[in-house]
Amino acid sequence: MRGMYLEEFVPGEVISHTLRRTVTEMDNMLFSNMTLNPQPLHIDFEFCKTTEFGQPLVNSLFTLGLMIGISVNDTTVGTTIANLGMSEVTFPNPLFHGDTVRVETTVVSVRESKSKADRGIVEMEHRAFNQRDQLVARCVRQAMMRKRPAP
Repeated sequence: MRGMYLEEFVPGEVISHTLRRTVTEMDNMLFSNMTLNPQPLHIDFEFCKTTEFGQPLVNSLFTLGLMIGISVNDTTVGTTIANLGMSEVTFPNPLFHGDTVRVETTVVSVRESKSKADRGIVEMEHRAFNQRDQLVARCVRQAMMRKRPAP
């Protein structure tokens, strides 16, 4: 499988990614521990019982990474040169252990590089939803993408 070359991205196109992922307690605990994040909202069940959520929240950086990761197979695997940035990152609803994430991507803009003829920049908006179709994450991502190789 390969991602899309610069010329294949069409502004306004919406890509509904087929990969989905159910988030587990282990995912959240492992990610929080690997990133040295001791936030009790993620790892302390007793503390979380006292919050408005009543249960641990999935680490938002895991949610962001999962959202972008789900998009990779359909968009950038093997054709990206580099991620240039992510902006407008929001988490409008919480993600919990046992929630299943699905992702949609909208191509916002496409432009050729002004300095290198073999590449360009694609701006994409990623949106992640839980199994209740609640938006749990959103970001705008800029990626430097390869152009289709010359024949």
